[in-house]
Amino acid sequence: MSAGVITAVGIDVSKYKSTVAARRPGGEVALLPFDVSHDVAGIKKLLEKLHSLEDEDGEIRVVMEHTGMYWRPVALALQQAGFFVSVVNAILIHNFSDNSLRKIKTDKADALKIANYGLTFWMDLREYSTEDETRQMLKIQSRLYERTTTTGTMLRNGLISLLDQTFPGANKLFLNEGRNTKGHVKWVDFVIRFWHKECVAALSLHTFADTFQKWCKRTGYRFSTSDAERIHTAARNAVATLPKNDSTKLLITQAAISLNTVYDSLHALRTEMNRLASLLPEYELVMAMEGVGKITGPQLMAEIGDVTRFTHREALTAFAGVDPGKNDSGQRLRKSVRTSKKGSPILRKTLFQVMDSLVKRSPVDDPVYAFMDKKRAQGKPYYVYMTAGANKFLRIYYGRVKEYLSTLTGNGEM
Repeated sequence: MSAGVITAVGIDVSKYKSTVAARRPGGEVALLPFDVSHDVAGIKKLLEKLHSLEDEDGEIRVVMEHTGMYWRPVALALQQAGFFVSVVNAILIHNFSDNSLRKIKTDKADALKIANYGLTFWMDLREYSTEDETRQMLKIQSRLYERTTTTGTMLRNGLISLLDQTFPGANKLFLNEGRNTKGHVKWVDFVIRFWHKECVAALSLHTFADTFQKWCKRTGYRFSTSDAERIHTAARNAVATLPKNDSTKLLITQAAISLNTVYDSLHALRTEMNRLASLLPEYELVMAMEGVGKITGPQLMAEIGDVTRFTHREALTAFAGVDPGKNDSGQRLRKSVRTSKKGSPILRKTLFQVMDSLVKRSPVDDPVYAFMDKKRAQGKPYYVYMTAGANKFLRIYYGRVKEYLSTLTGNGEM
């Protein structure tokens, strides 16, 4: 290998194996595409092949797509072996032209295309780092939190449906959904003990109030005499369609216990997400932004990732899918075009939760809320002003976080 020659290794990752190819400037193929399995023997084979390309004056950079989690074992093994590893957004690879009219879709062709991408953007390749590993773990936790939340919603609706037959309206007995230190909801714990209307209605108000007060003390909830009176009245007025027997008790209590198990998981995930997010340099800055909460903050950081990977603000809003659409052709110009809705749907959902928090809190000095309020005053529909607010929020997020990270870099702290 001649002195100073660079070699780009492209890896097309799939679930159980990867296809690897290497290219050098001038169209030279340093390694013809070959497959390696994602096991000890396969990783050893890959390392031996790459070491055979090494030269004291040359440089090797490995490029792979960010596809699911399949790339992680290969990337970490190569990184531990001392290779420069860059994990690139799959959309960038997909949109990259390999200077060919033929559109071939095979693992071998993709590996060569990724290698060519590495050569083309050699100076722009960003090395995978330990900070990226923290961001990746945060993103995994965030996605698991979303799936667990969906499961919790299904279980919650199922429990309410059962309660409509034993204690109608039990989920609305308390003025607010108070939570204890474990993240449990008060009414869910309540129906584990008082699973049928007769568990309350059969008692006198005095006896129930005393029993309810002891239950609140034992479970860590606030007791209120007015709550006891309201619950007792509701129980005596309610009509149950399922009898008060052991079979019905099993239905209600097991449904409630299952829901509490999900709440336990969500509580643990929230704690870990916040811990991981606190390890990132922009944590305090993001958490201080109006509308951002203990859950939406870590989720924003998880879904956006390292903001410096976006070349400009529009790239971030496009990634989130809240960028205004365009439809111009010749002399035709459409002023109203739907947003692209491309990119991360979880990020869009998180942004809307932040916007919803802003609307409810109405901080008049906040530029994002002021912008949304202006759009709303102009008669814009709900979705329009919420999307516009999300777009502005991301632009501010990009400017503040990128400036802060560049300050840290300039001071040599990163």
